[in-house]
Amino acid sequence: MESFTGFLNLLDGLLGSAQYFPFVLLGTGLFLTVYLKFPQIRFFNHAWRIVRGKYDKPDAQGDATHFQALSTAISGTVGTGNIGGVALAIYLGGPAALFWMWMTAFLGMTSKFVEVSLSHKYRQVDEEGHIVGGPMYVMERRLNMKWLAVFFAVATVVSSFGTGSLPQSNNIANGVEASFGIPLWITGLVLSIILACVILGGIDRIIKVAEKIVPAMAVIYLIGAFAVIIPNAAEIGPAFMSVFSDSFTGSAATGGFLGASFAYAFNRGVNRGLFSNEAGQGSAPIAHAAAKTDEPISEGMVSILEPFIDTIIICTITGLVILSSGAWHKKVDNEFQDFDTEIILGEYSEENLAQREALFEHLNFGSSNDTIKAFNGSILVVAGVAVSDGFTIIHNRSIAEDVRYLDDESLFNGELKVVDGEIQSDIDLTGKSLIHSVDLTMEAFSKGLFGDYGRHIVSLGLVLFAFSTAVAWSYYGDRAMTYLFGVRSVLPYRLCYVVGFFLAAIVDTSLIWLISAIAIAFMTLPNLFSMLYLHREMKEEVGKYWDKFHKENPDSKYGAKY
Repeated sequence: MESFTGFLNLLDGLLGSAQYFPFVLLGTGLFLTVYLKFPQIRFFNHAWRIVRGKYDKPDAQGDATHFQALSTAISGTVGTGNIGGVALAIYLGGPAALFWMWMTAFLGMTSKFVEVSLSHKYRQVDEEGHIVGGPMYVMERRLNMKWLAVFFAVATVVSSFGTGSLPQSNNIANGVEASFGIPLWITGLVLSIILACVILGGIDRIIKVAEKIVPAMAVIYLIGAFAVIIPNAAEIGPAFMSVFSDSFTGSAATGGFLGASFAYAFNRGVNRGLFSNEAGQGSAPIAHAAAKTDEPISEGMVSILEPFIDTIIICTITGLVILSSGAWHKKVDNEFQDFDTEIILGEYSEENLAQREALFEHLNFGSSNDTIKAFNGSILVVAGVAVSDGFTIIHNRSIAEDVRYLDDESLFNGELKVVDGEIQSDIDLTGKSLIHSVDLTMEAFSKGLFGDYGRHIVSLGLVLFAFSTAVAWSYYGDRAMTYLFGVRSVLPYRLCYVVGFFLAAIVDTSLIWLISAIAIAFMTLPNLFSMLYLHREMKEEVGKYWDKFHKENPDSKYGAKY
């Protein structure tokens, strides 16, 4: 497992976590935004008119209405990224990470506009008469790059597990266990059965479920969020100030939070922003390709609303809950995961400025000049408490306190060998440290009007959010399988998807997030290339749309000629 994790970290370092990746993602969005004259602003109101059906044509080809396509795409994005992803970004990069999530969303609105419009233009009809589309069809039919289309489709199938199935199931199971004490496997089994009933019913059932779940889950979640924001209203102003003031400098240390560099906040914010709204990833075009319209640009305009709803609204509210409650920099009792635990040489204190700065360098850069070394030696434990010294336990990027060593839930007695900062025995550790992902969001929601019941709202929201995401991503995956192997491959894929959903309920959370980050990058990079290559064609299509629109609506004063 250690070697596998090391390989994943190496792969992630070359892709999603690489220094170039955020610049490529944001750079593409920025270029297209300027080139197309800020469509996310100019076409925003028009997009709402389209969603409401103002310009619908009854005889248009497609399997879903604009609203159904939007709901399906939103159900694929509004998930763990909004609950656990925002918390993870703040945990890693501090308040500054939220700013870069906003920037990713703003520029991502243009990216969505472009990728959806192009995919809708080059959509096809499959063997069963259903509309199919997505970046793979653009790459094959327009770019004449079959090999790239195949690569993207394979990446989509992999990403359907890494984004849609695995992290969603994992976060649901952990959230339900934390709130209600229900074992992970029971939650995974029950939800897997429900998931099977939905996705095995085919595309029509998937679309109908997404249409119903999205509005309900948004209302429930927002009620719980404002129950925290209102009593902590005095902290909203400082929270916003910290987001903006730290955006280009990194987030300063406070409480148990040891600080984050600009590069770290920037990278994590952009990555979590992408995971949240999936702009540029190429997933949403698959859902929007099924929309009933003969105007690809109009469906592209509808997609502009997705990053706005997903990140600008929902993720911002989650971020304000976490920041205003103060939960993000406070240590709480939790069980330590091996993936996030490190034992270092020497005894470190947050009160010592020099030591705190050394930890900051270690956590954010880990360079060859790092003064912090891994601990090698033995730890003597009596009644679950270490009685030897000369080491410090780092968990979740914070100095762990009140650490207890457990052997099958019993207090451990004896000597533990440590090699390169890792305990060589199968021992569980508990204690106080920072928390992240869903656990952090739950802790923040408990600081409001509902008290500990706020955790239950997160659990319920998580179930609805994550389940809807899993449903939507099963759709993306089976469209990719249809492209690769035909419609006969869809059923085996769906069965594997359900099995993976169950197994992920008992897998380490941090490892799941890592797999997700890699899968995202494998989809995003070829899709960004396609969008940039066709930027001139995109501008021509926008011009044609407005020419046709004003001919069909001569009395309309909306939308100036492009």
